[in-house]
Amino acid sequence: MGINNIKIVRITREPVELYKVLKFENLAGSGGEAKHFVADGLVTVNGKVETRKRNKIYLGDVIGFNGNFLKIEIE
Repeated sequence: MGINNIKIVRITREPVELYKVLKFENLAGSGGEAKHFVADGLVTVNGKVETRKRNKIYLGDVIGFNGNFLKIEIE
């Protein structure tokens, strides 16, 4: 999946914590695993490495992890 092929993720409210997006989109097997991915510097938000697992994610943010890109929209 390239940067031009972004999956749209619809959330019902903002903000949402970064690790929760990874968990709910099945990019991590659990919340704990998602937190480790973030803490280890494996996740980007809007093109920059993000190590704060509880970083707040808002409408329009793009999360990158392991070749996957997720764009946040509001339901």
